[in-house]
Amino acid sequence: MTSSMRSLLSDHSRYVESFRLFLENSTEHQCMLKFIEKKLPGIISSISNGKSTINILSVGGGAGEIDLQILAKVQAKFPGVFIHNDVIEPSVEQITNYKEHVAKTSNLENIKFTWHKETSLEYESRMKASGNMKTWSFIHMIQMLYYVKDISATIHFFHTLLEPGAKLLIILVSGTSGWSRLWKKYGPRLPLNDLCLYVSSADVEEVLDAAGLKYQSYDLPSNMDITDCFTEGNEKGELMLDFLTETCHFSQTAPLDLKKELVEDLKNLEYSENIGGRYFFNNTLSAIVVESLK
Repeated sequence: MTSSMRSLLSDHSRYVESFRLFLENSTEHQCMLKFIEKKLPGIISSISNGKSTINILSVGGGAGEIDLQILAKVQAKFPGVFIHNDVIEPSVEQITNYKEHVAKTSNLENIKFTWHKETSLEYESRMKASGNMKTWSFIHMIQMLYYVKDISATIHFFHTLLEPGAKLLIILVSGTSGWSRLWKKYGPRLPLNDLCLYVSSADVEEVLDAAGLKYQSYDLPSNMDITDCFTEGNEKGELMLDFLTETCHFSQTAPLDLKKELVEDLKNLEYSENIGGRYFFNNTLSAIVVESLK
């Protein structure tokens, strides 16, 4: 690895730009929405416990698009119930986007939103310091475990906040996805950083098994069109390569042998599928539903 390679997360605006492109070119949100539509109603059936209020904690809620879909399903399942929806999100930009989405969404009268501008670790530290460990009917952690320092400790802490009958939903890349294979093979040759972990559903299931927690996993098939990555100098392709490698300006800064090997590898079946001359990267996710202890 050369010293000129640096983490994509060191350039926030480029990271946001590449992430937006990823969403445009992938079925990421679509596969989550399908899961929320088909599976979530059954999963959340036990969370109200007959109470008049449901407390939901969104850990890393981002801009809120997925959160609002989840809330719509909770409202449909428990009509008339009041919902407290707390959001842990460290990005001011994302919180602003979230509030804008709320403002544009109807039928939210029975939901009280509270935003906490902090990381999951900062939230944990604040709760422990206050001695007021609020419990929750439903906690979800969607695509955020890559950004914590200790996955096991994070899962354990939030699991202890579940009320009886409550559920913890974790969504992240599958252990069988192209991401997992890419990270295993190339991770050691890409920029090291303490902001992002190469973690998949296989790692989370290992943590849950070791803790003896009961859970169920669901595959969420998804792909991402990466065809532009194979056209030298293509601006979108270069942004996608940055996102795939978590490296800022990967095409310009990576050693030529690494770039050549990785780009050629992306065409292989273990990473992507060739459909009609276009390459679709395996972006399959896993949804893991963890039961409360009580």
